[in-house]
Amino acid sequence: MMRNIILVATISLIALAGFGVGFVHAQNASAQSGQTSAVNKESVVPAYHASRPTGPLPETLDPAQFTDIQTQNIYALAAKVKSILYQQPCYCHCDKDIGHTSLLSCYTDRHASVCALCQKEAVLTYTESQKGKTAAQIRKDIMDGKWKDVDLSKYETPGSSN
Repeated sequence: MMRNIILVATISLIALAGFGVGFVHAQNASAQSGQTSAVNKESVVPAYHASRPTGPLPETLDPAQFTDIQTQNIYALAAKVKSILYQQPCYCHCDKDIGHTSLLSCYTDRHASVCALCQKEAVLTYTESQKGKTAAQIRKDIMDGKWKDVDLSKYETPGSSN
């Protein structure tokens, strides 16, 4: 009788150990899969137009409709560089989530008013265009993540969009 109990206990212990190893392996595989998905999402370039627009562009929203000064200032900047925004991707991936076709789309609706990433990309686009960079050079800067270093606090006061 004692022998049967030891045998059952040993088999149960081996089965539990096997389950534990399988569970840990599944968790590791799941974590690695999640990392791969995150890397792939970041490495995929969002939608943009590779060349200048050939026709008229849609208007950006009127900055005056926003109560937040920073948002007003950034929408005002965006209006000044529409054709360059048209040629830029937006790394908040609004192309997948809401069908935007470029960074300009974020400013033809209210999306950029609630997205700091869109705002940083637009400020980078504006400031770099003022330095004489081309749309392609700015696009490379955006793809390289230089928008992450943009300080939006500079746009919190009235008139800081000039």
